[in-house]
Amino acid sequence: MSEQTSRPAKNRVWLYIGLFVVAAVATVVVAAMLMNIQGKKNEAVQQPLKVVEIAPDELDPAVWGLNFPVQYDSFKKTAENYGPTTYGGSEPYSKLERYPAMTRIWAGYAFSKDHNEDRGHAYALQDQLDTERVKIVEQPGACANCHAAETPQLIAEMGWETFNHTPYNELKQNLHLGSSCADCHDPDTMALRITRPAFVNAMAKRGVDVTQATRQEMRTYVCAQCHVEYYFQGENKLLTFPWEKGLAIENIEQYYNEAGFKDWVHKETGAPMLKMQHPEFELFSTGLHAQSGVACADCHMPYVREGSVKVSDHWLRSPKVNVATACQTCHKFSEEELTKRIETIQDRTAQLLRSSEEALLAAIDAIVAAREAGATDEELAAALQLHRAASMRWDFISSENSTGFHSPQESARVLADSINLARQAELEAVKVLAAKQRSEAMGALHLVSNP
Repeated sequence: MSEQTSRPAKNRVWLYIGLFVVAAVATVVVAAMLMNIQGKKNEAVQQPLKVVEIAPDELDPAVWGLNFPVQYDSFKKTAENYGPTTYGGSEPYSKLERYPAMTRIWAGYAFSKDHNEDRGHAYALQDQLDTERVKIVEQPGACANCHAAETPQLIAEMGWETFNHTPYNELKQNLHLGSSCADCHDPDTMALRITRPAFVNAMAKRGVDVTQATRQEMRTYVCAQCHVEYYFQGENKLLTFPWEKGLAIENIEQYYNEAGFKDWVHKETGAPMLKMQHPEFELFSTGLHAQSGVACADCHMPYVREGSVKVSDHWLRSPKVNVATACQTCHKFSEEELTKRIETIQDRTAQLLRSSEEALLAAIDAIVAAREAGATDEELAAALQLHRAASMRWDFISSENSTGFHSPQESARVLADSINLARQAELEAVKVLAAKQRSEAMGALHLVSNP
């Protein structure tokens, strides 16, 4: 065989060897990836040593902690005061003192008398028992839905309607625990579960069957049982989430307008007002994190390593005090850069909130001036409706606990609309006042002309 004939044959041999090596390396890499993925899955589902049987009606987190000591130890930290952040944290303070405009924006409503920064989940019940709001106004038992671990058992015993409309001050003698493991976990399998009927009802009306939710979706849904906007519907005060038309502020406004619902009548303007609660789920749902498949627990209960085991950190708190674990898992930037990004979003949202408050106070002043000049509800109808719309938009972002971070662009949009609507309300009231003043001047002139 000639040299020229043998050379291609040798080249083919080396080509085959090269392909074999590449295939072998690829096989090793793929196998390693699969082993890593399976390992993480195993970590997520591995069962701890069972020390006790957890009864179906067991509410005490300490009992659950016998089987799940790592999770329980971190959950107990929700009782710790980790200090303030720029706009939140676990240090209780009066928001009415920090933002005095709130007392007039909520004039005539219990929130104008008492509104404090929340503490950790460990105080969910105690802080509700202590607030002046349950003393100023007779609240329904529906208020206990998200503040007491006993809620699901009481609903089962009393029935959904009876539980909701029973006065809170009568019901509270049955309430002893705040947040509990049982709120979110099945005692037998530890699978995430929904225990609050209002969320199930609201999602069903949106066409969502929560029993078909993925585990990642459940890591948001268990939070959305409580961190939402709600109202007490009808004479039975049924806890209801106003989501039938959607989760955006315009959808919620349309729902309430068509239902003819109001939370209270504004003490100064006489407008039929809407009080937003804490719509974290609604605002978060419009943001980039939600659109990317991130769950509430990814940031507020990030996975941590305990030896060879990966568990969710049950010390629910602001990611801002836990940037390394809560943020850097996905965002490969320094803690300083990530913290600066958070502060930029929150500072700009806070500026828009203060501008909204200024516009709302100007609207209130203008409507009051028109009323003092003798303007009627009918004459002020447009101004009052605009006041209601502007206030609920401010409240939607103000009462949501991320100061805009859950959805920065949506927060800015909603607050821009609030400012615009408040200024329109002011203008409408000024027009009515001007008409009253012209009428009064014409009347005075007529008297002078015809003594």
